[in-house]
Amino acid sequence: MNERSKIWIDAETKIADAPDDHRDQLRLWLRLFSVTRLMENEVRSRLQSSFDVTFPRFDILSQLYRVPDGLILGELSQRLMVSPGNITSVIARLIEDGLIVKTQNPEDRRENIVQMTALGRARFAEMAAANEEWIRNLTKGLAPADVRSLLALLAKMKTSVRQALEE
Repeated sequence: MNERSKIWIDAETKIADAPDDHRDQLRLWLRLFSVTRLMENEVRSRLQSSFDVTFPRFDILSQLYRVPDGLILGELSQRLMVSPGNITSVIARLIEDGLIVKTQNPEDRRENIVQMTALGRARFAEMAAANEEWIRNLTKGLAPADVRSLLALLAKMKTSVRQALEE
């Protein structure tokens, strides 16, 4: 096996070999995708090794941490951009571990509200602090002005995508 075959090549790197075959917008999407995958894979690995928690569990806890009074299950799934069925088993495990509770909505008995427990809030605070440090480390090559510029450009891109979806 030669040295080149040992190197993992992402989609963006593949198209760099034939730049005339793709428009810049496609390259942008592929770059965003590759950066997201690289960072997400690293965070997944660190969450698992440091806290024995999966990324979906962390994601759910992150949403619930922001809303102390809890969220209706449907609203939680909307925030995560998944169907309620996709999070049911993860919710059950978080309940078993004592990190969240699920109660019936007193205003609409057909709905369930999920809310963090004190233990869940404490554990998530530890995970969030570690995650923030990991992200800071992964992006340490960017100057603060670069980060602000990227945030502004990505906000414009998000608006553009939403507008295109509405058309």
